[in-house]
Amino acid sequence: MSGGISDTGGERGGPIPVALTSVEEARAPRADAARNRAKLLEAASRLVAECGASNLTMDAVAAAAQVGKGTVFRRFGDRNGLLVALLDHEEKYLQEAFLSGPPPLGPGAPAAERLLAFGPAVLRHETSRFDLYLAAEGPVERRFVVGARRLRLQHLVMLLREIGVDTDVELAAECLLARLDTPLVHHLTVRREMPLERLERGWHDQVRRLLLPTW
Repeated sequence: MSGGISDTGGERGGPIPVALTSVEEARAPRADAARNRAKLLEAASRLVAECGASNLTMDAVAAAAQVGKGTVFRRFGDRNGLLVALLDHEEKYLQEAFLSGPPPLGPGAPAAERLLAFGPAVLRHETSRFDLYLAAEGPVERRFVVGARRLRLQHLVMLLREIGVDTDVELAAECLLARLDTPLVHHLTVRREMPLERLERGWHDQVRRLLLPTW
């Protein structure tokens, strides 16, 4: 017998064929869900580029993706969930750059050079997407547990340990990361009209002071 598993227990005690689901069929719903999610994020990304993140609505995303509004809610829960997912989608470009991209930001350069390059890369990435990052800001108690922030922190801790700084590397990494806080950077560059280059120089100055004993 092929294409099924025999069991006993039919009305006449004969075998009951049980259809098997192929691996491809089992994975199909998950693959479809991933494609639908990507389609929705692409539509949301286009709308943010055209109208701004503050004007993004679930209805608009559903219409742009040509799906029912219920599909958007099932995928992301609510508008904030959609914004966070979209932010995570955009964050991957930065993550790929510092985790596997070319040096000096990516692997292949000394840790000190990668650390110096990290701040300006984050600043330029976020300032080009201020609208999205600010719109996706969660409650204060959740800001420090966002996955993207944890990855940035782990990366800085790794670089500081590789350099061999004689300090509390986790606390030092937190202090460095505080300089890249999106609302702060927005305040400094927009409200106080500081050029981005000034913030980049400030990052380099703090990193060099931190690394001075090791150089």
